[in-house]
Amino acid sequence: MTASDHGRMSSVDTAWLRMDRPGNPMMIVGVTVTATPVSFKQFTAMLESRFLCFPRFRYRPVRDALGASWLESEEFTLEAHLERVRLPEPAGKAELEALTAELAAAPLDPAQPMWRFHFIGRYGGGSAWIMRMHHCYADGMAMIRVLLSMAEQDPAPAMAASKPTAHAAGKGGDSTRQAREPAFAPLWLLRRAQQLSRPAGDILESALAEGARLLEGGVHQLLRPGQAALHLSQAASMARELAKVLALPDDPQTPLRGRLSGTKRVAWAEPIPLREVKIVGRALGCTVNDVLMATVAGALGEHLRSQHFDTDRLAIRASMPINLRTAEEPLTLGNKFGLVFVDLPIGIRDPLQRVLAVHQTMGQLKDSMQPPMTLLALGLMGWLPAAAETPLIDMFSRKGSLVASNVPGPQAPIYICGQRIAEMYFWVPQSGTMGLGVSILSYAGQVFFGVIADRALVEDPRGVVERFCGQFERLLLAVTVGALAAKKKTQKKKKKGASRRGKPRRGLAPPR
Repeated sequence: MTASDHGRMSSVDTAWLRMDRPGNPMMIVGVTVTATPVSFKQFTAMLESRFLCFPRFRYRPVRDALGASWLESEEFTLEAHLERVRLPEPAGKAELEALTAELAAAPLDPAQPMWRFHFIGRYGGGSAWIMRMHHCYADGMAMIRVLLSMAEQDPAPAMAASKPTAHAAGKGGDSTRQAREPAFAPLWLLRRAQQLSRPAGDILESALAEGARLLEGGVHQLLRPGQAALHLSQAASMARELAKVLALPDDPQTPLRGRLSGTKRVAWAEPIPLREVKIVGRALGCTVNDVLMATVAGALGEHLRSQHFDTDRLAIRASMPINLRTAEEPLTLGNKFGLVFVDLPIGIRDPLQRVLAVHQTMGQLKDSMQPPMTLLALGLMGWLPAAAETPLIDMFSRKGSLVASNVPGPQAPIYICGQRIAEMYFWVPQSGTMGLGVSILSYAGQVFFGVIADRALVEDPRGVVERFCGQFERLLLAVTVGALAAKKKTQKKKKKGASRRGKPRRGLAPPR
């Protein structure tokens, strides 16, 4: 962390800071469960040494006329951010889900650093804790790295199998996208916009330095006009993407959209083996992300039909975060991701057809400039007056019905306070008028799926998560039956061909 992290807040993080609404705070909420118990004393010591080693967590965001700043909390104590909780009997999954939902709707104190841990010493055979953190501190990928820093072992082996691929939106196994070199050249516009959130003295200094860089860059571009053409081409692509997104109509009116009550509901499913998801993907020529998002579409479609809502030929949009960090970047907090709007064909009941439809959609987004364009838009929103940000957020949020996050976690088990983490769930906030969030996290060979929803939209999300497992089993069965049928057909052809080769042709004597 550098000293600048503790001065002016970036315009992107400022945009997230200002999105809070009553009953819909902009918090990342995570639930972690260990296989065996963790002592409260050990947990406290771990946070002190491995979590608070990030200086930003001792700072609180403070708004001002020009944006926001990071201000050190002079009276900071870990005890003010760590609460010991006991679940009501029988202290099982339903009680933990209920507590998570209650905390997900409760705002964080802006007079303190905006994060808290709620520790449950006894849950199942181990312990659990709920983490709440305002989105202005970090995005989901940054928090995965923070989680690894809290673990005892070297994180490299754990993350070896979960590095983001170059085109995860179309090629690869998750919705996280690793930027290539040159990595989205138009992002230089975002860096210019972020400079306007610095103090006045810094602005003048930056302007002089920027003038020198522009002069130097102008000479460089004269010598290398191809680079300038590339920048112009990518900037034009971003402009077209912005026009395309602005032209999107509001998402269809379904029970998944409507006025929010401010009361949350949370549920998570039993994990499914990642190996089986990969088998399905390979059999269909699709990515892991295609398979999982098609399963989400199937679960939501079945949920709506159970409420007697007609989903025939219906598709809804999901806003999906796409990571824009490169694998080589050092560990930093903050937000560096864009968004894409993905059509979910909830009206297609056949699981195979639904996966292929999602695969086609994701393929069209493979080289989309939507992620850097939306990151740039967030940066500009953070620079604009707060009053101008709200209608823009509302406009964008009306174009989708849910936020769907798919984050690759560690693919080897990790240990905290000497105990193995058995389960992990997380939810990113739903901005504007959205009230439904779907979270997918792969960890240690398992896929963990969870739903968070406003009660006015989904009264009991357990029905949705149960359908997620059922839809995946149906898809796995369809692929298995199809593979067996294809194998049987191939064997029959081989057998028929062999029998023909064994028969003598007419008019010819059999060989001696």
